[in-house]
Amino acid sequence: MTDTVGAVRAELAPTGTLRAGLNRSNFLLVAKDSPAENPRGVAVDMARELARRLGVAVSFLNFESPGKMADAVKTWDVAFLGAEPARAAEIDFTPAYVEIEATYLVPAGSPLKAIADVDRPGVRISVSNRSAYDLYLTRALKHAELVRSDGLDASYERFVADKLDALSGLRPRLVLDVLKLPGATLLEGRFTAIQQAIGTPKGRPAGAQYLRDFVAQTKASGFVAELIERNGARGLSVAPEA
Repeated sequence: MTDTVGAVRAELAPTGTLRAGLNRSNFLLVAKDSPAENPRGVAVDMARELARRLGVAVSFLNFESPGKMADAVKTWDVAFLGAEPARAAEIDFTPAYVEIEATYLVPAGSPLKAIADVDRPGVRISVSNRSAYDLYLTRALKHAELVRSDGLDASYERFVADKLDALSGLRPRLVLDVLKLPGATLLEGRFTAIQQAIGTPKGRPAGAQYLRDFVAQTKASGFVAELIERNGARGLSVAPEA
């Protein structure tokens, strides 16, 4: 083992095991029905490949939301979550390895026909609290109001119960939600594409550089595309180079 790899291993797996944080609310990255102790999914396979290259074991820490995972930054070595400026004070992010379109679902008879129609005074948007798209919309919206709930299911239920004007979310999830609401539609296009990256706590410079190289290599080699196909993760796409 070279000194460089030794330094990386010391930073990314200081306990001798790579502790990988997973966002269990994102079923595209972590299979919803997979057990906590032996999960499946694109993010899981990325973590296992990273551990293999480092020559260490991997253990998984499961979180019910990306916000709670970000709060627990001191408990994990790497985490798979959206790269957002609001999280960058404590976390170093790689470039994205995959991206996911985010858009709006609107109810039957809605006057909102396009993404640009949504940011208007009086429009109320249901959103999953502290999701990557919540953080994005918090920065981007000028007029519409965000109505936050804890988790994807809760944001859908709030949208229906309170007759809100739009439900924000990742397109693959909204494709399922729209089937439950007669006359509801998904707006064409996207308000953003969530950049799913690998994060590591600040203060691990050798580890952070290794992770950036790891993401670049796994995208260039076709490994990420293979994982998307293997896991049947429709709605994910390999992120373009920045």
